[in-house]
Amino acid sequence: MKLVTTKLAIVVSAITLSCSVSIAQAQSPKYVFFFLGDGMSASQVQAAEAYLTTKNGGKATEAADLMKPENRLNMSKMPVMGMQTTYDAHALMTDSASSATAFACGIKTLSGVIGMNDTKTISYKSIAQLAKEKGKKVGVVSSVSLDHATPAAYYASVASRSDMNGIATQMANSGYDFFGGGGLVKPTSPTNIWDLLATNGYQVKNTKADILALKSHPRDKVVAINPMLQDSQAMPYAIDLDQPGYENNLSLAEMTDVAVKVLSGNGGLHKGFFLMVEGGKIDWGCHANDAMATIGDTIDFDNSVKVALDFAKRHPHETLIVVTGDHETGGMTIGHATTGYTAYYDRLLGQQNSFQHFGMTHWPAHKANWAAATCPNWSNPDNLANNSDMLNLLSSEFGLTYSDLNAYQKEKLEDAYDKSLCGSNGNGTDENKLLYGGYEPIIVTITHILNERASIGWTSYSHTGVPVPVFAQGREARAFSGFYDNTDIAKKLADVMDIHKKLPVVK
Repeated sequence: MKLVTTKLAIVVSAITLSCSVSIAQAQSPKYVFFFLGDGMSASQVQAAEAYLTTKNGGKATEAADLMKPENRLNMSKMPVMGMQTTYDAHALMTDSASSATAFACGIKTLSGVIGMNDTKTISYKSIAQLAKEKGKKVGVVSSVSLDHATPAAYYASVASRSDMNGIATQMANSGYDFFGGGGLVKPTSPTNIWDLLATNGYQVKNTKADILALKSHPRDKVVAINPMLQDSQAMPYAIDLDQPGYENNLSLAEMTDVAVKVLSGNGGLHKGFFLMVEGGKIDWGCHANDAMATIGDTIDFDNSVKVALDFAKRHPHETLIVVTGDHETGGMTIGHATTGYTAYYDRLLGQQNSFQHFGMTHWPAHKANWAAATCPNWSNPDNLANNSDMLNLLSSEFGLTYSDLNAYQKEKLEDAYDKSLCGSNGNGTDENKLLYGGYEPIIVTITHILNERASIGWTSYSHTGVPVPVFAQGREARAFSGFYDNTDIAKKLADVMDIHKKLPVVK
């Protein structure tokens, strides 16, 4: 009798274990999307929704308008929300290398370090590498260069994010199925990355037609580089895509759609995949304190999220989508000392292009035309006020009417104009550093004034240390509710993806 009971217990235990394994496998998402808005926190999300509300004919001061579905971002309508802390091993304000390492590897490290510990002695595998080892296809998309800190954390381990050739070498050796977005900052020395990519079986596509053709003719091991690289090998700001000369470029959402088609093809639907998408220029727009550049890229990033949501409609029980930011940038606030408890987002609608595009086109032309005549008398108090060409640029490119500004705003514009045009103004060094950071004085002052008139403030040209929201939808999304650390995101992803290794995993 005892022997029978023992055998029965063994059988029951085996059945229970088998069922547990089957349930775990059934619960494991087959397709995992991780969206990372660099520099994006709650302020950037709310600013984008207030802008959308205004653009769509509503008022950013009316709750009924703000709450309409068409005025909400896709990410903020997802059913699960959490909050994550962003500090790194030794700093309250992290950089993108250490935060991406936390997301990718599940470990705290130093700012500037990618995929290694804070002593720079141990390298770790990323969640993408672990997914690849599990047999999934892997893709990495970014609106900035593919060797930049955030995308690098998913395939590389280096002591310094500045080692971009070393990073790109590891990219070419990764075996991942798709890379898309920006280009490479240091592709030729000491290693020729283009040659190494070809040797390893990668094809590089850099025309819009060739990249979009991958949707109907997907292939593994491809690098899709946007036709135009605006600054530091990055894709153009979304706000600039309507400018002349930008017609043959892809949006981040379009690049994400290509990535999904590539990863789904050639057996990808059977294998499953992991895709990381970074909206990298949200961060760059915030560094420059340009709300419209930031909002435009936040919306483009959110349109990329919609690509994943559309995919999930076709695979509702097998898809997990997680959206977050790595840190907040710029100290962006919804509200300003000069506007009290109201908002005027309609004042943003006149901005036609990003600070970057204006600084590459309109400003150099203006400076070439006016510096010689103006600068011998740079201390005159009305150089800008008396320059109809500059006043017209304020109006046509930013929607600012000079006569509508108060005396202090006009004074700030004059000082910034003299500094940018002639290299001198009446301010001290510390005052100029506070007012302009490292940016072109006249351009950052224009965006400051435009933003404050709309009721948006800035406290920094760098990263801040506030916690960042996490949005999730799909299979096992509930794991991402609550308040937790950024390193927990990698651990949660490993857990729900049924990766039977405790993070961090040493290479």
